[in-house]
Amino acid sequence: MQDEVRDKSVALVINVGKKGGRITEEMLKWAIREYRKQAKAPHHGKQSVKSLVRQGEGVQNIEITDKNIKSFEGVARKYGVDFALRKSTEEGKYFVFFKAKEADALNAAFAEYTKKVLKREKEKPSLRKQLAKCKQLAAQMVQDQEKHLGRGGIEH
Repeated sequence: MQDEVRDKSVALVINVGKKGGRITEEMLKWAIREYRKQAKAPHHGKQSVKSLVRQGEGVQNIEITDKNIKSFEGVARKYGVDFALRKSTEEGKYFVFFKAKEADALNAAFAEYTKKVLKREKEKPSLRKQLAKCKQLAAQMVQDQEKHLGRGGIEH
């Protein structure tokens, strides 16, 4: 009886080991196939100018004078535009390189981006402007207090 149980348990361990090895082998082969598929697929979204040109679909560029060009990336990703940013030698200017066939998608992305930027500027004034305004008001309050003190007014 004991020999029979031992034989069955050894057979079970061997069987599980063989099946586990096969499953591990299949999973590794699947992972390698998926990795190779991704390596062959072209990149999407932001990339270097070199990789964009390497795709061989013709590249165009637009010159932009926006300091917040990094926020454009989210909008471009939404429209599925493959692009590359390159800072110009001139201060505050950027070149946006993109595939020639994606000109319409890029125009739509830029339209949404500019609309978003203009909306943000209308709704939210600059924090620096607000800070400068508050400094100016504080300076006026100090001057007003000094004037009242000079006339014999009550201290605050």
